[in-house]
Amino acid sequence: MAATAVAQDLKRLTEGLHAHRNLSTAQLVETSIARGEGRLAANGALVAYTGARTGRSPRDKFTVEDAETRERVHWGKVNQPFPAEKFDDLLHRVLRHMAERDLYVMDLAAGADPAWRLPIQVICEYAWHALFVKQLFIRPEGQELATHKPEFTVIAAPEFEAVPERDGVRSGTFILVDFTKKVVLIGGTKYAGEMKKSIFGVMNYLLPERNVLPMHCSANIGADGASALFFGLSGTGKTTLSADPDRRLIGDDEHGWSPEGVFNFEGGCYAKCVDLSPEKEPQIYNAIRFGCVLENVVLDARSSEPDYSDIRYTENTRAAYPIDFIANAVIPGIGGHPRNLLFLAADAFGVLPPIARLTPDQAMYHFLSGYTAKLAGTEAGLGSEPVPEFSTCFASPFLPLAPGVYAEMLGRRLREHNAQCWLVNTGWSGGAFGVGKRMSLKHTRAMVHAALDGRLAQAEFTTESAFGLSIPTACPEVPSELLNPRNVWADKAAYDAQARLLASKFVENFKKFNVPEAVRQAGPRS
Repeated sequence: MAATAVAQDLKRLTEGLHAHRNLSTAQLVETSIARGEGRLAANGALVAYTGARTGRSPRDKFTVEDAETRERVHWGKVNQPFPAEKFDDLLHRVLRHMAERDLYVMDLAAGADPAWRLPIQVICEYAWHALFVKQLFIRPEGQELATHKPEFTVIAAPEFEAVPERDGVRSGTFILVDFTKKVVLIGGTKYAGEMKKSIFGVMNYLLPERNVLPMHCSANIGADGASALFFGLSGTGKTTLSADPDRRLIGDDEHGWSPEGVFNFEGGCYAKCVDLSPEKEPQIYNAIRFGCVLENVVLDARSSEPDYSDIRYTENTRAAYPIDFIANAVIPGIGGHPRNLLFLAADAFGVLPPIARLTPDQAMYHFLSGYTAKLAGTEAGLGSEPVPEFSTCFASPFLPLAPGVYAEMLGRRLREHNAQCWLVNTGWSGGAFGVGKRMSLKHTRAMVHAALDGRLAQAEFTTESAFGLSIPTACPEVPSELLNPRNVWADKAAYDAQARLLASKFVENFKKFNVPEAVRQAGPRS
């Protein structure tokens, strides 16, 4: 099926009698409730439930292998190849399925900076999915909307289940991207995050060739006009720490670093809700109101008040809302070159220091490592010990190109703009998970503020023994004894053993990278 034929089929589908285009927030909320897709919480948010799939399905994600992608894509466990003819067959079946239903079509874009913006179209089977993407992507208005021509189309068909034996996929769920036809095909899952992340993957494919570094990070800007970037996997505090009342939020998840500065890919935020409270995360808590979509959040049967501590469906409860629901958001989401980058790790081994200053080579090492740790007992099959998680560039599931492409670009940007990288442990101190204590959010915020406003750079630094990291001997509003992790462990020998264990896991993971020797030597010794 040629790309032109696909474009014609999509045009007929989206201009049909059953296609509802660019409905307002109120219309989408009303429609979702009327169709039984969701219910209204007491705070005005629309609550929807995703059933069996409460998170992404990475094993069901494939990329079409053809002349466009064969030599460019970094094939492997993350980027699984898919035959073009199988994609055509499945696309034909999905389009037939969609033609028999009411559809909700949204004309949107990725990229706050018009110079790098990607116009997209999302065709949804569910009204609440349309509301989700409306709130999370850039919303064109006026003349831009009137002349909107999508360069990529996402088709979300949660009610269509594939047949693996016929369709060549692994299960009834599939996330397929065809870079030639410029179509993302999603089926068999109600989890809305697949739509958001599929376009992130598209941007990660397209932008490096245009000298823009795509990044899985949040970004904010201080009163001095200096931007800061926050990298980290889920659960490390990326959204929490960037949503700072003392700084203006550029965006909470996906950004590009162009020759002119940084810009948000999105027009909204996708925040975790587990144990959310107005005391700990006031900006996120107050953003959950009419127009927001809550995923898998339990509501009180009588009052319809959300219970953010109830994780009966999943720990991955989420809130999707427009970025202007954050009072001090930067609109449009564009900032200058960052002065500071923070790599966040929730270290359940209790080894990493609360904050460390990285050299450029160390920054490259930890960027490629993309470390955090899963907690014992939070996933089926995990034993009693913490489990390290390494995600290249803090974005491994979303990188179509070889890791070195992104790492080389980051290193070049750091050198060009003299940006400082910091490694921040938002995990455990004084012992591993189950023995030590989680880092205080108050103390972490104090360290981050001191790093961003320049006070920490004036401190004295010493080198800790486990990873060779440069750590401050003092930081405003933080007890000095916390800054060196070994000092906080009652059993120093136990700390040394745990540090050697974690260092060995870093070294083993890093063997797969082909990097300059200076970068390799910037890591720990096993």
